[in-house]
Amino acid sequence: MQFRDLKKQYEVLRPQMDAAMIEVAASSAYIGGPQVKTLEKRLAEYVGVKHCITCGNGTDALQLSLMAWGVGPGDAVFVPDFTFFASGEVVSVLGATPVFYDVCADTFNADPISLEKAIIAVRKEGKLNPKAVIDVDLFGLPADHENIAAVAEFYGLFFLEDAAQGFGGTLHGKRNGAFGDAAATSFFPAKPVGCYGDGGAVFTNSDDTAALIRSLCVHGKGSSKYDNVRLGMNSRLDTIQAAILHVKLDAFEKYELADVNKAAAMYNEALAGLDVILPTVPEGWGSSWAQYTLRLSDEARRDAVQASLSEQGVPSMVYYPKPMHTQLAFEGNRQYVPCPVTEELCRTVLSLPMHPYLDAETVSAVAEALKKALNG
Repeated sequence: MQFRDLKKQYEVLRPQMDAAMIEVAASSAYIGGPQVKTLEKRLAEYVGVKHCITCGNGTDALQLSLMAWGVGPGDAVFVPDFTFFASGEVVSVLGATPVFYDVCADTFNADPISLEKAIIAVRKEGKLNPKAVIDVDLFGLPADHENIAAVAEFYGLFFLEDAAQGFGGTLHGKRNGAFGDAAATSFFPAKPVGCYGDGGAVFTNSDDTAALIRSLCVHGKGSSKYDNVRLGMNSRLDTIQAAILHVKLDAFEKYELADVNKAAAMYNEALAGLDVILPTVPEGWGSSWAQYTLRLSDEARRDAVQASLSEQGVPSMVYYPKPMHTQLAFEGNRQYVPCPVTEELCRTVLSLPMHPYLDAETVSAVAEALKKALNG
């Protein structure tokens, strides 16, 4: 059993995938080939924004957005405490200070109330300049972007949507990636739409932000890559990855997004009544189900269940075992607001196998293994 069955996906897509990769190899246009520009156009249209700029990976997409806004030393950037390390890492890499705020227990996503408390605390202290807010579309579910955006706008902060896990999710009919002053996504292989290596993209409606990011992606280029008008980085999506993503995006639009939601519905039915808390999708939200994440009663129970599942041949993962504010890399950062929900989630979450090719037989097998683990 695979946690995310990329082998099965390749088997299904193999004719189109092989043809796409061979076309790139035959053309020798390995960097900046036509597939990159056409992919950017497709992605922008799918998300519903004016600009899409592809880059090397999702972490770069976050960093490029912050660089375009001039984030640096003395600035505070507000980051959810329950997320992958990159969301806060990019802030510190630029010399700014990540300020962590709590999330909501039911959605795992950014809590607007905790965010506002953190902003007020930083402003009251007066040592840092509040500059930007990041929220995260965790596990495929949109964050509460509308209320987060309202807080950011009220305090005059840039708003960056971290949609690394959220491509394809929707909030009130608007797709993830279309919120905020900019949004960043990842095409890491295990993401809802993934390539065969690393890749990422930035989405924005701002002409100025898009132009800056296009420059920053290529060593701060001006009129050409040999006319360097600012310090940038080397971050681009290779042509072969763009070609792969065209095939993946076709499948995602045609059936994968629908099928992964069917898999989630099968889990919800099969696991109903068990001594676990199932993931929720609020009314008006739509998830792309990067993960299917349960909550157990406590850490010991979670760890015992995970061990039992492993013994039965069922893979599972803990996303994430440590709050951001406890990571050694952020030692010395002041914690402006408590994050009890994050701390509780890190002790109790457990993710089960999840992907668009999950069939009823596999879901039933996972459910039976979980029942045995819970009763053990």
